[in-house]
Parts: sequence; C-alpha cells; structure tokens
Amino acid sequence: MRVLYLLNISNPDRLSADSGWIFADLLAPAMADAGAEVTVAAPAPAGDDRCGFHRTKVPGTKYRARFSTDIDELVALIRTERPDVVVANQIEEAPAVRTALLEARSDALLAGYCHYLPFSFNGGGQLLLDPSLNDAELGRPVLLSFGAGLAACDRVLVHSSTAASWVSAAAARMTLDLGEKLRVVPAPRDERLVRDPATAPAASGTGEAIGIYNHRLYAHYGTEQFVALARSLVASSSVRLRVMDLFGRRRAERTGLDNSPEKMRDQLAALPHVQVVSDRGDRVRYRSLLAGARFGIAPFRPGCPWSMSVIDCQGMGLPVISPRLGWLAEHIDPELCFTTTEEAMALAERLATDDEFHAVHAKRAHASTTDFAPALVAARYLEAVA
Repeated sequence: MRVLYLLNISNPDRLSADSGWIFADLLAPAMADAGAEVTVAAPAPAGDDRCGFHRTKVPGTKYRARFSTDIDELVALIRTERPDVVVANQIEEAPAVRTALLEARSDALLAGYCHYLPFSFNGGGQLLLDPSLNDAELGRPVLLSFGAGLAACDRVLVHSSTAASWVSAAAARMTLDLGEKLRVVPAPRDERLVRDPATAPAASGTGEAIGIYNHRLYAHYGTEQFVALARSLVASSSVRLRVMDLFGRRRAERTGLDNSPEKMRDQLAALPHVQVVSDRGDRVRYRSLLAGARFGIAPFRPGCPWSMSVIDCQGMGLPVISPRLGWLAEHIDPELCFTTTEEAMALAERLATDDEFHAVHAKRAHASTTDFAPALVAARYLEAVA
C-alpha cells in the first residue's frame, strides 16, 4: 500500500510541541514496518529514512492552514507519488484534496484524520464553537469547512470513542451520515517515554511531591482553571508543581492571534512553589522532567478528544488526575477524576502521601497505554484505510 500522508505543522520552530508531527514521526516508521510505502508531505520531515518526504510551505496562521490549500501542488504530488491512500490530517483540506485527486485522475482512497475538533458540546448537548478558531467570527466558516471535509472523505478517522460520538453528532447537524466511514484509531505512544513503574526507582511519599502539568498553556485549554487549582495546590505543604513551557518563543504571526500561552506562563511563574521549565525540544530532557514527578494533571479543556501529554505521563507510570471532561473521563481511571477543586486537592494529596494508592494507580496508568504501542496503532490505521 502506498500512503501519501499530508501533514500541517503548526509549531515548526518546536516540533516536540506539535502533536500532529510527533504522531507522524512515530506512525510512519511503524507503517513501513508493516509493509506500507509512506511519503510525508509536510514543512518538516517525519519518520525514518524509509519514508519519502515532500517539503511543503509553513502556513502563516491556523486559518491559512485550513483555507489556503495549493491544489496545483497537490495534483503534481499525486501524479508523482501515485498513492493508493491519501491521508488529509487537516480535515478542512479534504475537499481540495478530493479536487486534486479528480484532476490527477487518481482513484486513491481519501482518509481524513480529525486531529483537532473546532467545536465541543456542553452538558446539554449544545454545540459550541471553539473560541480559538473564532477570530473575526471565523468559527462558523471553520466548522462548515470541517463538515465539508467530512463529506469529501472515504474514511474519517478519530482518536477515541468520545471523539467519534462528537464528530457523528456534529455531522448529523449538517445532514451528514458518516456511517461506515468513521473509524477509531488512537494516536501512538512514544516508546521513548515508556517506563514500567515496577522497575522505576521507589518514590516515597514522605517528602514534597511534584505534580506535573505538561500541556499547552492556551486559554482555550482551560488554563485559567488550572491556574486557580495551582494556587490551591501549592498552599499544601506536600505538593509542588512543575509546569512545562512547551512553546518557548513563538512566531509573531501566532502570538498576534493568541498570546494567552505567554500570559498564562507568566501568571504561573509568579506563583510560589511553581517551577516553569522547558525541555528545549529535547525528548531525553522531557523524559527526565516527567520521571522526576510523582503524578500528572490533565487539562481543563472542554473539547478534549485525546491528549498526547496525558499519554506521555501515563506511559512513564505517572497517575494523572483529571476533571471529568470529554475523552479524559473516558480514558482516565474514575478514581482519579474530580469535579471540584476540593476533590482535586484531595486526590493530589493522596497521590503525594499514600505510597500504596500511588503504586496501584501508577501500574494502572502504565497499563492503560499498552494498546497505543506504534506497531498496534499502525496495524489499526492500515486496516481502517484498506
């Protein structure tokens, strides 16, 4: 099977902070191991030397990534690569890819992977536009282009059962029946970030424990709620926080649209007993920062269909406490989910001080990532697009 993998990279200056690129970098070699011929078309190469690479331009903004597809370039690429499957990782680009397939006279299957959902649902089932994609009231055009992408695809791939239900519900509102098109294919874990808690150095709960928050600091990730929780947690004598600055210095085009990560980072850095750190794009350093923590904290993001950072923690044997939201409530052990600040503080305190409770949940966290090994995910992926 020849796979043409179209990938937008939103963080070209810090690839380690771009979940879509990490996904491709882990998945492409595993697909090659399974016998597929993979060519990645992206602003930066992904995979190993068995994977082909076609360099594309970096879109200036998240809106250009959705609305400025170069169809001429796609036609030429399809004619050169002659793929059996084309994967559009920016689902809004799928109509343009379908057009290019038509012009190139290719009968390749078109699969769209819904990496990012431009909507969420509240408790009453009301569809809400993603505020991060609603500058100048572009939220509804983005949502409609997302629906057009769903309609253009032969397969629609999503991360989780939660994402499948949300995408199906949103599609139904646009009179689209996805039917057999829709497949659940989770993202692969990074095997460099896997540690069996049974073999990890013993971590006593008698000292000050570190809780790590390794998520993007955008406002729409619920970071203000995390800041409020952080203030309460660090008032405890047994918990200290390590916050990852995943982006470092961002391009002006991006900060001009949304400077909330910088604002949230500064607020957190000003709190006592909060350490803001960077892995500087180094996965070895990132692993070390995770390994030094006692537990992880999930984001307060309402429309969360999956979280690479949560899987990173769990793969390292770190229990993760989480608000009861979206995929987080589907995936994380119910005993570690909370609704109130008081519940979150109690869970953090218990993971910090109760070695037996921590050991049980460290083992469960690690085990919950087993099915995300790249070889297993690649097999599911290739089956989904066959």
